[in-house]
Amino acid sequence: MSILFIGFFLFTKAQPAFNDKNVFEFRGVWVATVENIDWPSKRGLSNQAQKEEFITLLDRHRKNGMNAIIMQVRPSGDAMYPSTLEPWSEYLMGTQGLPPSPFYDPLEFMINETHKRGMEFHAWINPYRAVFNVKKSSVAPSHISRLHPEWFLTYGDKKYFNPGLPQVWQHTNRIVRDLVIRYDIDAIHMDDYFYPYRIAGKEFPDEKTYQQDSRGLSKEDWRRSNCDTIVKQLYASIHQIKPGVQFGISPFGIWRNKSKDPRGSDTKAGQTNYDDLYADILLWLEKGWVDYIAPQIYWEHGHPLANYDTIIDWWDQNSYGKNLYVGHGMYKAGSNTPWRDKNELPYQIKKLRNLKHTNGSAYFSSSSFNNNINNWNDSLQQNYYQKPALLPTMPWLVQYKVEAPLVNKQSISSYQIQVKAISTIKQYAVLESTNNQFSVAAILMPDTKTINLNALGIQKKSNTQYWLVAIGKQNQLSSLVALN
Repeated sequence: MSILFIGFFLFTKAQPAFNDKNVFEFRGVWVATVENIDWPSKRGLSNQAQKEEFITLLDRHRKNGMNAIIMQVRPSGDAMYPSTLEPWSEYLMGTQGLPPSPFYDPLEFMINETHKRGMEFHAWINPYRAVFNVKKSSVAPSHISRLHPEWFLTYGDKKYFNPGLPQVWQHTNRIVRDLVIRYDIDAIHMDDYFYPYRIAGKEFPDEKTYQQDSRGLSKEDWRRSNCDTIVKQLYASIHQIKPGVQFGISPFGIWRNKSKDPRGSDTKAGQTNYDDLYADILLWLEKGWVDYIAPQIYWEHGHPLANYDTIIDWWDQNSYGKNLYVGHGMYKAGSNTPWRDKNELPYQIKKLRNLKHTNGSAYFSSSSFNNNINNWNDSLQQNYYQKPALLPTMPWLVQYKVEAPLVNKQSISSYQIQVKAISTIKQYAVLESTNNQFSVAAILMPDTKTINLNALGIQKKSNTQYWLVAIGKQNQLSSLVALN
């Protein structure tokens, strides 16, 4: 040890087990911008009002114990940020292509505010939706559907990128590469909208594209192959640019019914990923083309056709070693009878915590928390998320080993900390352990120089050991340093 570090001690311990749900748990919230579902509350707000709304939203979720925001930044072939590739979203200022005035970058602002609170920022894009409503939506002259109308198909009241065109794959790739290069995001996130949900009596109008380049496949397999291609390409692009950035997908909750495939779940869903949306999520997991999935398991436990318990058990057995988070249908609480039961969400959380391969939750959507429906905000704060949680690691993304911090005890509850390379640190955490059972007592920002346990609300107990751990950019942990 060099003279610089004399007086510091480093008594270390191995990390807690990855599947310790008291320590590692993803707690995310989807924030939808399409149709102003969650943010901003309406179009044309001042910059200050937009910022205040987002900060209020963030602080509410942080108080509820959340550690990640899944923010919709590309709702319909547009952008909630300055882009040379796609116009400003109409959901920001009211007219597509119109920037905030005076100018600011909402995405940069949102990322900074999210990271200030020790939360991850997942940039959520819709890969294929181009115009939300062909009769009502604002469509700028610079929108890609006007520049390249041959790339698009209309189905129902929406316009979609044609998933069978290589030009579309390339354009989507450019969008994602631009986001990953320019912004300090933690993940790229895509939802369930691959091929659109079927409309009764209407066929998706891609027959001409299929006939031009079927690649010797049936139409169904060709459609699945198109989705496979874009997912594989995006995964490769993201990790080529920034190997530590995650790629996550939140598919529809059911891959396939068992009646059609023995590998499927014992459900009777009217539409499924594989047969209707042409998203073979099981293949993507098996091939390693995603880092995490958050299936939208929006049904309640005991549902006669799609039982929450059945579906979550199925996903837990089919995650192929990738991180698995459960998507909860919070939005149903105001209109769906089973979701009015105050015990539904607690039941779902307790169920997933008992599963071996399930690593947390994501909630749709942010505004569902605005009015403390069923007192679930209180329930999360006082019971299920009373203590903070570290974000689950993804060992295959880890780029470096995090060195343990050096600790100098200044008093019975105060410590000075030092780390050789602060640029490698995302945050610190104080852990408690009793009988080798760990929990998180506090999470601290990377610029922390001193720790006072009393100031953090931690009262030392004689039968409890306290530890400090440094956390890297890919949520990897250093060895634990004893706070003796």
